[in-house]
Amino acid sequence: MTSIDSAGVIGAGVIGSGWIARFLLNGIDVFVYDPSKDAPKNVNKVIQNAERAYAQLLACDLPKRGTLTFKNSVSDASKSADIIIEAVPERLSAKQSVYDEIELSTNNNVIIASSTSGIIPSDLQAKMKQPERLIVAHPFNPVYLLPLVEIVGGSKTSKELIERASSIFTNVGMFPLHIKKEIPAFIADRLLESVWREALWLVNDDIATTEEIDDAIRFGFGLRWAQMGLFETYRLAGGEAGMRHFISQFGPCLEWPWTHLMDVPEFTEELVDKVSSQSDKQSGQFSIDELEKKRDDNLVDFLKVLKENRWGAGNTLKEFEDRLNRTKKRTDFVKLDLTAPLLTLKTKVRKEWADYNGHMTESRYLECFSDASTEMMAIVGVDEEYISSIGSYFTVETHIRHLDEVLIGEGVYATTQVIQGAGKKLHLFHFLYHEDDRLLATAEHMLIHVNLKTRGASMPSELVIDRVERVYEAHKKLAKPEGLARAVGDKV
Repeated sequence: MTSIDSAGVIGAGVIGSGWIARFLLNGIDVFVYDPSKDAPKNVNKVIQNAERAYAQLLACDLPKRGTLTFKNSVSDASKSADIIIEAVPERLSAKQSVYDEIELSTNNNVIIASSTSGIIPSDLQAKMKQPERLIVAHPFNPVYLLPLVEIVGGSKTSKELIERASSIFTNVGMFPLHIKKEIPAFIADRLLESVWREALWLVNDDIATTEEIDDAIRFGFGLRWAQMGLFETYRLAGGEAGMRHFISQFGPCLEWPWTHLMDVPEFTEELVDKVSSQSDKQSGQFSIDELEKKRDDNLVDFLKVLKENRWGAGNTLKEFEDRLNRTKKRTDFVKLDLTAPLLTLKTKVRKEWADYNGHMTESRYLECFSDASTEMMAIVGVDEEYISSIGSYFTVETHIRHLDEVLIGEGVYATTQVIQGAGKKLHLFHFLYHEDDRLLATAEHMLIHVNLKTRGASMPSELVIDRVERVYEAHKKLAKPEGLARAVGDKV
């Protein structure tokens, strides 16, 4: 898997800002050039939206956020980057001018990726000195959430570069779709364009309003498309006989004059006013900022469902999450500071964790403490490999004290003290803190080591026994936690 340390982004509009956010949240330093004085403000807003979404989307920590630096020229933003994203307006001459500056300031190994929505790469690279360096990498808004990026090489693009770029995008959680033949607007935008044309005719001819068209999509086939696309949806429509039956049944309909195909209504002032006024009436009561947040919230929830089912875009997300977990650096046991409780959890309160009182509900406290126990097990050697071959610890008793509240989006962390570590028993005391270091809750857990084949109590491995005892010997010198062995109803 190809990884990078830095990226240059030329153009900080909607798409460019989305690229910046995705790279930054993957721990990649980003150098940006955009002549607009509002660019830093706009970029920071998108980064905030991305951080808000990722906090709910991923059940793991992201790498340390990369460094964002605004530069005064295309050259300055390019010269130290491992990959350069061009996201300037859709004018061929403007893009080619940018490539001239990039080529003068970077070496031949640096990838130049255009975010163009429709210009073919052969046209983009026509005046370049090293045209083999350029590809189209067409993403979708919001870039920090939607995984698809269409990868298109030009006639002079090297195969090696396409493979390297695809690996880079995969590494930051995207789904690179390699389009092997050049075609204007590629795949997704050609499909979108056909729907857009038909929708304009429906409005132009007073058949439907903008809201009615959107309702037809979001309450109907749009829900199917998001999980299965077009052909898989129609395969299901054919029943057990599949696609062949569907085509035989509905294929003749394609000869009927249902669409305008390539015709498009003239953009008269009357049509523009009609579309604009209907759109304002439909959702003008919401600001763009409000709509973006609602869009992101819905996308996050939908992606999480797909992630749980490892389906479609959700599978890409799950693979990204798994990759982050695999690359998570755990401090070597010998280097652990055992003079204090060990850090075993760091996360943010997700939207679905809140109850009717607006704060984190009781079951989620238990979930946090369970995750802390799992991390403590891994620290002493009971990791995935150990569990698959030897055994695990089962929790047999739990006592939780709720001391303070925490709200959606706020950060929490847990530390763990070993109270007893001998033989089959592992007695843990967890402290859950707010990111401002307020103590939110404590939990006392008794765990027993179990052989997963016999499902009975068993002795851990010698390595685990040794590590548990070493932590216990250090932690028994610590102050006794307040609330230890407290019974329900005891005075707080």
